[in-house]
Amino acid sequence: MPELPDITIYVEALRARILGLPIRDVRIRTPFVLRSVDPPIAALIGVRVTSVDRLGKRIVIATEADFHVVLHLMVAGRLKWKKASAPIGGRIDLAALDFETGTLVLTEAGTTKRASIHVVRGADALREHSRGGLEVLDVSLEEFSARLRSENHTVKRALTDPRLFSGIGNAYSDEMLHRARLSPIKLTSKFSDAEIERLFDAVRSTLREWTDRLREQTGAGFPDKVTAFRTEMAVHGRFGQPCPECDAPVQRIRYADNETNYCARCQTDGRLLADRGLSRLLKSDWPRNIDEVM
Repeated sequence: MPELPDITIYVEALRARILGLPIRDVRIRTPFVLRSVDPPIAALIGVRVTSVDRLGKRIVIATEADFHVVLHLMVAGRLKWKKASAPIGGRIDLAALDFETGTLVLTEAGTTKRASIHVVRGADALREHSRGGLEVLDVSLEEFSARLRSENHTVKRALTDPRLFSGIGNAYSDEMLHRARLSPIKLTSKFSDAEIERLFDAVRSTLREWTDRLREQTGAGFPDKVTAFRTEMAVHGRFGQPCPECDAPVQRIRYADNETNYCARCQTDGRLLADRGLSRLLKSDWPRNIDEVM
């Protein structure tokens, strides 16, 4: 799922292309993607874009008449920028917004079909799409600490909970925790003040550095390689590959549709975290320490 750095780059690219321009047409190829009926999406035709912003992991295109187009890409949704009035109809094309400068196409790979478009009117209606998470780049250490300790969860779960923190998902939380040298399953109630400060610094520096990196890679173009798996990442998506800090093989915990990647030597004092599936299968044969698998 695109997270804060990816969404920020999308927002910046859209501002450069559509800010101040009227929406010439709206084309919905797959009806399920439109999750609202009032106001009708046809009301957007002819109104000018007044702002493009990020709301958590959502993109909000605001227009005259106080309309807001809320795009939620979910896991497999992506945005493409094509020439003006470009045809849509490909297998993954869901919808298009047409401008004089080009066409914004919402796509989604796979069969789950979770990406969505909402059209709402007014600030109150827009607030219903906010999950309430803190914008970590805009808060103090004290505010971050209070929010982290407000519920007792594993730190991985806390960071990715949109009610607690805004814009952080599975990929960048792995990178943050590796940078902070903290176990992903440590309970937030067990954190010392020093550990929270270390995590706070890691969260902010990870988001800033990756936003700058993606901005540089995109340049004046439109982001077309938005992915949760990047070769420059330290641990996320790098199971079995060497940790860039200690060379120990990166480990993972699989659960549901997600996985957590971590370095046992850097983050868990060498201890291997139990995988819900494999560790139960192997039982006593499950290795307990990183040295047993090297």
